[in-house]
Amino acid sequence: MAETHVLFVEDDDVIREATQLALERDGFTVTAMPDGLSGLEAFRADRPDIALLDVMLPGLDGVSLCRRIRDESTVPVIMLSARADSIDVVLGLEAGADDYVTKPFDGAVLVARIRAVLRRFGHAGGPGAAGETPEEVPERGVLAFGDIEIDTEGMEVRKGGETVALTPTEMRLLLEFSSAPGTVLSRDKLLERVWDYGWGGDTRVVDVHVQRLRTKIGQDRIETVRGFGYKLKA
Repeated sequence: MAETHVLFVEDDDVIREATQLALERDGFTVTAMPDGLSGLEAFRADRPDIALLDVMLPGLDGVSLCRRIRDESTVPVIMLSARADSIDVVLGLEAGADDYVTKPFDGAVLVARIRAVLRRFGHAGGPGAAGETPEEVPERGVLAFGDIEIDTEGMEVRKGGETVALTPTEMRLLLEFSSAPGTVLSRDKLLERVWDYGWGGDTRVVDVHVQRLRTKIGQDRIETVRGFGYKLKA
């Protein structure tokens, strides 16, 4: 199995070198860059399997870099931030990031988050994940909810006959909702099923992705049930 290629953009020399070594010891191939512009060039040249982006980068900051990557690709992106401030987290997620990790981070936790994201994106889960299988999706076919059609075999979504471009994380989120229309799914349950968190996670990740999904399929399709979670209107 080919090694998973990670693009790691971090301006702190010590963190960049230590993290690169740790990831390579776990079997990943790593391209490490010190700033946003060189990171963008490396992304375009190498087309990595996943990108790890520090928020605070010289030249082109991590959030802007994430937006540029998302304009060109659905490759998974994890943001790295020295702060867990709402602004940092939300800006990164709204820019198209799939997850974020707060510094200082444990190497084993970072690897686990990388593999969790890769599983959602149809990879084998990264190095060392032999035997793991991709998450199941609802029974194959076309599901319809009003003017929304979900092709669970072709992994495509159409609204009013027009194709809607979803990231793989947004698609997984929609598939979870469509597997139980009208059923309230808690944020914790969505973190477990979509983000593959076997531990407590930040529910802001869910909230921002739900809002991004609403802007694409219609604000009225996913209902907030205050105090409980979200549900797809059948």
